[in-house]
Amino acid sequence: MQLKRVVVTGLGALTPIGNTVAEYWNGLVSGKSGAAPITKFDTTLFKTRFACEIKGFDPLNFFDKKEARKMDGYSHYAIVAADEAIADAGLADSGVNKQRVGVIWASGIGGLYSFQEEVIAYANGNRNPRFSPFFITKMIANMASGLISIRHGFMGVNFTPVSACASSTHSLIEAYNHIRLGKADVIVTGGSEYVVTESAVGGFSNMKALSERNDDPAAASRPFDANRDGFVLGEGAGAIVLEEYEHAKARGARIYAELVGTGATADAYHMTGTHPEGLGAAMAMQEALREAGLQPADVDYLNVHATSTPIGDVSEAKAIETVFGSTPERLHISATKSMTGHLLGAAGAIEGVAGILAMQHNCIPPTINQQDRDEHVPAGFDLTPNVAVETTVDVVMSNTFGFGGHNAIVVFQRV
Repeated sequence: MQLKRVVVTGLGALTPIGNTVAEYWNGLVSGKSGAAPITKFDTTLFKTRFACEIKGFDPLNFFDKKEARKMDGYSHYAIVAADEAIADAGLADSGVNKQRVGVIWASGIGGLYSFQEEVIAYANGNRNPRFSPFFITKMIANMASGLISIRHGFMGVNFTPVSACASSTHSLIEAYNHIRLGKADVIVTGGSEYVVTESAVGGFSNMKALSERNDDPAAASRPFDANRDGFVLGEGAGAIVLEEYEHAKARGARIYAELVGTGATADAYHMTGTHPEGLGAAMAMQEALREAGLQPADVDYLNVHATSTPIGDVSEAKAIETVFGSTPERLHISATKSMTGHLLGAAGAIEGVAGILAMQHNCIPPTINQQDRDEHVPAGFDLTPNVAVETTVDVVMSNTFGFGGHNAIVVFQRV
């Protein structure tokens, strides 16, 4: 059986630095930080009082009131980003066979806000079980995938991978494999997260995972910097339309890039900590390059997972050194989480979009807040500090890792 080629024909983004793909890209290349004091709840008693929230978003601009109240915020975000990608791909009026169009959509946590609010109401109501009839459907992590398919009539493959912060990259990998095996012509894929909530901020804070730089939120997410103190929680969604190459050509679709390689491994090491030598991450990067038929020297841009945690950034740097060496000649590296914060299960999707846009514009987004490089990060790494760099970008790799030791990598190439 000959495997099909898989290309990108649509993009969507709803991020802390821009509510459309165009706004997101402008935010990235200008080095904009999405971090600011939290507005969604009273943070007085919290150790961390800031996050990367979506700005200026009103679900009633996209849904009627009755429809909106049936969904959690992560589904609002998912549908808005997916709608942008579907429109960008020209699918609405293309006459595609909707039985061959699928949705594989990820979320690391799903409807956490809805769960939190219903349980609080139950506890405060003398434990009278007056739960919303929409409680379960708002909460479960697969509902966004289902809602996208219902909205557009897509009857192909439909499910939700969950692997913490690697979730949406795993959704890309699953979509890629379904298309190249001939099981679908088009798949809308990506991920969304709505987690700037008391329970998430409190939980991650008590794990000692979050930055506590409350005096300067915009400078808090600082991957690879010696003075980093944890990640900044983010929210939003990223969407990518993947399509079989000949199918895309036949309908005259614009092709952004080709997805040519994927890698997925496990650290088999620790519940939350990455392998100290980055072994699982290195294996996944090597697997993705092998599948793509590429050498490390072929990669122009690596969008790293780099969340700005003391241990995680160093282990990823060691994995990169294993694969690319300590002084890669042409490799540009950047951590866009320095601007967006960490979108958990949606991180891989919005970072995949960033990589594809870097290829479109021949421009590497910066790693902002770079002041004092960690001594454990090789001096030969070009981290694209603070300012975007214009250069030819033909091959992009994107790294994502999740609690539980999940590693997921994708490689895009110019067609």
